[in-house]
Amino acid sequence: MVRKYDYLVIGSGIAGMVFALKVAAENSRVAVVCKTSLEEANTYYAQGGVASVTDLRVDNFEKHIHDTMVAGDWLSDPAAVDKVVREAPARIADLVEWGVDFDRKADGEFDLHREGGHSEFRILHHADNTGAEIQKSLIRRLKENPFIDIFENHFAVEIITQHHLGKTVTRRTPDITCYGAYILDESTGKVDTFLAKVTLMATGGVGAVYTTTTNPLIATGDGIAMVYRAKGTVKDMEFIQFHPTALYHPGDRPSFLITEAMRGYGAVLRNLDGSEFMHKYDPRLSLAPRDIVARAIDSEMKLNGTDHVYLDVTHKDPEETRHHFPNIYEKCLSLGIDITKDMIPVAPCAHYLCGGIAVDLDGQSSIQRLYAVGECSRTGLHGGNRLASNSLIEAAVYADAAARHARSVIKGYDFRTDVPEWNDSGTVHPEEMVLITQSVKEVNQIMGYYVGIVRSDLRLHRAWNRLDILYDETERLFKASKPSRELCELRNIINVAYLIMRQAMERKESRGLHYTVDYPHPETGDRD
Repeated sequence: MVRKYDYLVIGSGIAGMVFALKVAAENSRVAVVCKTSLEEANTYYAQGGVASVTDLRVDNFEKHIHDTMVAGDWLSDPAAVDKVVREAPARIADLVEWGVDFDRKADGEFDLHREGGHSEFRILHHADNTGAEIQKSLIRRLKENPFIDIFENHFAVEIITQHHLGKTVTRRTPDITCYGAYILDESTGKVDTFLAKVTLMATGGVGAVYTTTTNPLIATGDGIAMVYRAKGTVKDMEFIQFHPTALYHPGDRPSFLITEAMRGYGAVLRNLDGSEFMHKYDPRLSLAPRDIVARAIDSEMKLNGTDHVYLDVTHKDPEETRHHFPNIYEKCLSLGIDITKDMIPVAPCAHYLCGGIAVDLDGQSSIQRLYAVGECSRTGLHGGNRLASNSLIEAAVYADAAARHARSVIKGYDFRTDVPEWNDSGTVHPEEMVLITQSVKEVNQIMGYYVGIVRSDLRLHRAWNRLDILYDETERLFKASKPSRELCELRNIINVAYLIMRQAMERKESRGLHYTVDYPHPETGDRD
């Protein structure tokens, strides 16, 4: 089947939905494709909130810009940082207009949190489930819009470029162009052709590449892998943010996140014997940026031979704690942990990707007519490490920018008429699904053992050699098989793992989230 749309949006988090709502405002036809349900996106699981300068009595843009640059280890693109920080208030206004209910004080002002790396209280939130509030509000708006068609349980297999028209495409080809995507309809098992004048990649992150992650398990880096295979530019994949405080409960996948806001609220990190330790690593203590806190916890666990540490909030007012963190309170209580009386067992796990598909200030990728927004994109905002709660606002700002740019140029585009339909003749369904699931586990183990919080050249090369075998096996299986979501996800996480390893090997320094014992940070000289 061939479908035609003005705009094809692949992904249903805040980035994809804001873009869809913005471009549909001109009565353009928009398709939103998501591989499970609209609710299942990284946005939904974001607890902490959205960073924006709103209290001008104590805060200003320059402070937010400086905090972002410091957290990013001065690798952030100043133009991207300036753009996001200065446009944030307008995008907050959009979200409020669409029905997002941020918490307010009795006087009507926003009830602002402070998180690690922020010099002021500037985090807008909805209790401790801000992402869910945003997701639900935008979904309501999306479903009300008659110009937006929603395709749930549809999986993007590949974007369509000149390669599919029989032309040779390399990374040096100057005019690679996207004409839409081949999309697997999981209800029929057929791969349909979605032709589009403009395509937006908003597929989220890569957390499922690791065994322990706070991401939903659909975060398999699909958009990044598709763009890489289409010879698009992907950058900064070595910068994987490990959230310092995921709830330690072996067997949970994904791991339950204990928001950064809890440390901003006053929670203290302690070893199993109750002793504090952050003073050994940073004068900001538990409010240091995430990369520092995650490495500190990792170091303490190795020194003490433990598999977790504690986050202690028992010294705070119990009623206030339950009010600010109701979901965390209920989740921990279901496991027999009363956070007003008991310390919370926590450990770092994969959380956020700071790199991805390289884009400009309008969200344009290196492939013509293809934009990328949200966690799958590399805007330059985060640099070497994301400042807490900057991601949701980045997605909203760049979705708006991409929508404005796309609307200004789409009249010059038309549908490509010579795109062949997907050809899977001569292929069969894989007979043993266990081969795919076992390969996924092997990738997870390789990444966890060798490409985690602390790295080395030896570990990276060992990971590379083991992944190479899985890559060859999977490509042979893909060519001989009819596409399935499971097989495509395996292929994508292998591509993403390769990119993380390769770009980690290329960075001959410890910087931001990339820490290697072979090139310790010049300021500290620390080694693992």
